[in-house]
Amino acid sequence: MSVLPERREQIRSAHAALILQVAAACQNIHLRAPLEENLRVAAANGWGDLVAVIRQILAGQRELGLLRGLDEEDGVIIESILTGLQNPETLPKAGDQADPTLAAPGLASVILAARRGEPEALAWLGRMASQMQRAGGDMARMGAALGPLSRGRYDRLTLERGMGPLGRGLLQSVLGILAKTEQQ
Repeated sequence: MSVLPERREQIRSAHAALILQVAAACQNIHLRAPLEENLRVAAANGWGDLVAVIRQILAGQRELGLLRGLDEEDGVIIESILTGLQNPETLPKAGDQADPTLAAPGLASVILAARRGEPEALAWLGRMASQMQRAGGDMARMGAALGPLSRGRYDRLTLERGMGPLGRGLLQSVLGILAKTEQQ
């Protein structure tokens, strides 16, 4: 499963704070203590592979071989850090927020792959649902909807219960893409 450009940007935006924090800590050793606490929390929440590679980067390693063995999301994060260390202009901006409209095609494609039983898609969907639920608000509600969507349950009124306008918009975009894809 390839990473779509929109999805790459969505991942970069969603993890902009971590990417920027690692890049800054590579340049200034005094910024590593706050980062280390975040890395401990991330490792405890199932991001051990990502944290291990970040620690290698902090130790001075910069080769692209660090990407080997990482899943797509972790790979995009590490690639963004490595590229940003070479050219800071490529780093995401500090105020960047994930654009929900960019997420719909990526989410829909992963939902469809999960419905076909693709293990990588099922794992990615589970991780994404967990992250979204930790984010709270509409993202938590959308994260909760990923499971039913991957099982073919498309009842919009049930899925959007409690969502605000942004969450409903994202859900409706995903449902629209799923409907179009299934009609083909």
